[in-house]
Amino acid sequence: MIRLRSTHGAAVLASRPRALASACALALLLGTSASAVAQQQAQNRQEDATPAPPAAPSKEKKRVDPDAASNLDAIVVTGIQGSIQNSIKAKQNSDNIIEAISAEDIGKLPDSSIAESLARVSGLATQRVGGRANQISIRGFSPDFAGTTLNGREQATIGENRGVDFDQYPSELISGAAIYKTPDATLIGQGLSGTVDLHTIKPLDLPKRAFAANLRGENTSNGSLNHGSGVGDTGHRASASYIDQFFDHTLGLAVGFAQLDSPVQEKQYEAWWWSLNNGPDGAEGRWGAPRTPGLPDGVLSQEGMQLRAKSEHQVRNGLMTVLEWAPDDHYHSTLDLYYSTFDQKSYLNGAQWSSSPYDNVSYSNVGYVPALPYPIVTTGHIDGLKSVLQNDYTKERDTLFSAGWNNQYDFGNGWLVTADASYSSAKRRLHDAYLFAGLPGQATSSTDFATPEHEGFPDFRPGVNFADPSRIFFTDPNNYGYNGREEFDRQKDTIKAFRLEVTHPVGWIFSDATLGVNYSDRRKTKEADVFFAWLNGNGSTAVDYDPGFAAPIDPSALSGSTDLSYGGIPGIVNYDVLRVLRSQFYLTQRNGQADWSRNYTVREKVPVAYLKFNIDTHLGDIPLRGNVGVQAVRTDQSSEALQTNGDTLVGRITGGTRYTKVLPSLNLAAEIADKQYLRFGLAKTMARGRIDDEKVATSAGVGLVNDGPAAGQVLWSGSGGNPKLKPYIAVGADLSWEKYFGTSSYAAVAVFNKNLLNYIYNETTLDYDFSRYINDNPTLTPTSTIGSFTRPENGTGGKMQGIELSGALEGALVTPVLDGFGAQANFSLTNSTLPVSAVSSIPGSPSTLPGLSRKVANLALYYEKHGWSVRIAERYRSAFTGEAVALFDQLGYTQVLADKQTDFQLGYAFEHGTWNGLSILLQVNNLTNSPMKTQQIAALPNDVKVARPLKYDTYGRTVLFGINYKL
Repeated sequence: MIRLRSTHGAAVLASRPRALASACALALLLGTSASAVAQQQAQNRQEDATPAPPAAPSKEKKRVDPDAASNLDAIVVTGIQGSIQNSIKAKQNSDNIIEAISAEDIGKLPDSSIAESLARVSGLATQRVGGRANQISIRGFSPDFAGTTLNGREQATIGENRGVDFDQYPSELISGAAIYKTPDATLIGQGLSGTVDLHTIKPLDLPKRAFAANLRGENTSNGSLNHGSGVGDTGHRASASYIDQFFDHTLGLAVGFAQLDSPVQEKQYEAWWWSLNNGPDGAEGRWGAPRTPGLPDGVLSQEGMQLRAKSEHQVRNGLMTVLEWAPDDHYHSTLDLYYSTFDQKSYLNGAQWSSSPYDNVSYSNVGYVPALPYPIVTTGHIDGLKSVLQNDYTKERDTLFSAGWNNQYDFGNGWLVTADASYSSAKRRLHDAYLFAGLPGQATSSTDFATPEHEGFPDFRPGVNFADPSRIFFTDPNNYGYNGREEFDRQKDTIKAFRLEVTHPVGWIFSDATLGVNYSDRRKTKEADVFFAWLNGNGSTAVDYDPGFAAPIDPSALSGSTDLSYGGIPGIVNYDVLRVLRSQFYLTQRNGQADWSRNYTVREKVPVAYLKFNIDTHLGDIPLRGNVGVQAVRTDQSSEALQTNGDTLVGRITGGTRYTKVLPSLNLAAEIADKQYLRFGLAKTMARGRIDDEKVATSAGVGLVNDGPAAGQVLWSGSGGNPKLKPYIAVGADLSWEKYFGTSSYAAVAVFNKNLLNYIYNETTLDYDFSRYINDNPTLTPTSTIGSFTRPENGTGGKMQGIELSGALEGALVTPVLDGFGAQANFSLTNSTLPVSAVSSIPGSPSTLPGLSRKVANLALYYEKHGWSVRIAERYRSAFTGEAVALFDQLGYTQVLADKQTDFQLGYAFEHGTWNGLSILLQVNNLTNSPMKTQQIAALPNDVKVARPLKYDTYGRTVLFGINYKL
């Protein structure tokens, strides 16, 4: 029986007997690389059960789907080796340069998250957010440069940008993924660095009913940091998948449910900034700052700090349904549905203070270590600190929904028509509130300190017990101008899309051609309401507000203490923020122009027309396949925001732009020897910038400068979007050599070059004129109309070049003694240069793209035999440059330091007897408790650039243990 296969907008005709198709489909799903990869690249090609043997060119032969792992022999292969085998087969068969991952089994990716699985492939690395690997960097680039689709369709996102948070998609419901490093004309939603296409299971790929379930307990090593918050150190993950076929295998149903109930316990430390205080080269001599008593001349000291503990409870429920119908040889329909909710409650409490020359602090017993360019203060005692205790509560609920309906009809005469309709929505509701506390009457405190020379946690020993509620009052210890803040955010992102294409065989060197159109309408809306909190009895204006006004914390609202002992401070008071906010404070609407500017809408209407020819020929005796095509992309982007006159709403403002880009592409794959391929890709690619960069809104405000040469002044600062922003445009060339051997072994070398025709960067202007803005802060009067303003702009020129090395090796190929052992490894080196950027404009800074890691590497060693499986993997990403920051009256920038994370996995599967189908699994993520570290690079008062520690956060190691069962 002839059966059609579903793709992301195209059809593939499979002319093979039912029995053989079912056997191949079984290998497909249990290895799952087929459903992970076939949809995105299997555009209108005929597929056979086995690859065609090398022979003279035949225009009538059936093409093998180049990205489908279903072309494997009809053997049930699962586990680590099966996952590697199917991923390699997909890579080998692809017309494009791709990487692939597949699940070890139904509902079981080999890592605890999709992002961690993706990070195992060549050229990819995770970017941790809140301790979890939920963003992906391709070839070292920032996650904003990567495109992500689900079953070939663009997805709405919960953030203000396009980057997908992979934590929103349960790994248990994803069967695999393809990572496209070179695009073709049919790839919609492509990224500049690459495109990740996630895939769900196809029920008709299985020959019979299947069921799988797993349950894992979870524990984090950081313990419980905020006692009384209700967030502990244990959680669980659970999932179940059911797949069945009905009516003579013409109707298929797949249903999957996954739940995550997980704690996050994060230890945070931030050194605010560093400076020379005393002496002719310090703030005293260069800026006229007060002399800091007790501090030697010419030593580098830390000017403030923030030590905080975060406890977060995450609960995610995801439901996936696939309905597949193939009633005859001509028609095939697939309906994909995905729905998830993600609830997060976080409690972030900590202590902070400023210790600059302008804070009237004094030092004693100072110790320092020799260093260049100046000695660094590491120990001593500080008096006169205005310590601020800040307790923060955040509640967030994210809701995702995605639906796609794909219909294909084969007319039987070579004509194949596909129609695909999809809808995706993402909603976010955020409630955030925080309050300040400290010593009443703006009294000061002291502390002994020992801070590390490099990155690490400090040891502060304050003279006050911050956990004693009789000593700590609600107040404004350091004149912030208010007692607290509450915010309500609402965000919605929707994408409606429709795709229509037709495929027909052609002659000469082409097997077939695909002509299609795609139209998408995306609309992202954000609303924010901000309130300031004032203590009952205190004023809220410049006339009647008293920062020294204090009130004791309601004893009934106290809930234990927050543990900051990792930074030397035994603890601070912990209380129910929302409860005291309602009982001891009153609120005033704070939506000034800086807050109104976060109420905006961005809309993108994008029609795309494309034409692709699939190449299937010979170059002499060398088989040659690939594709050549072109996309014509029309973009109509617009933005609407609130217009204000000071704090007063006066109307709405709109802006936008239109542009058309033509994107040609070519992919060639030549089999130069048995299982040895030489690939070439040449394409012009386009990637739009962050969505919030396209907003028409701007914001500005004034603030009191406490440090630096402008200390004591009230200065303007602002930022905004750019509705006329054009996309990133690059012309890229890729060359790859690949050699496959054994069943799950290969070696590959790839080089690439991308010439940037257009890029986006944030430009900070230090002498921006704010005379057209109205001050919305009644308690502060600006000293001048000049300040710093940051806005995204377009730049031209620049290039990116890189090399990638990757491979996998079965131990048995080396010696039979190593049967069952294996290794995977990859390394990428990327260089970039930009003629102008916000960072490169800083003297002595690198002229590279922000977010670019020059080196990315992965190594995994595994053993799998007799039911046992062991895998240890390490991921490495070198340091990358962050965005520029305005520090006083000059620019600085941050650098995220190198990140290395090690994961461990141990499992046993019962293969016979009563327990057949049951397996147990132990996983340890972040085995070495690798920290997240950043540096700040900025100038001292004498303009000497230094790099000093900024942030140091740890998340602990996470241990998961559980069982899997399948029928």
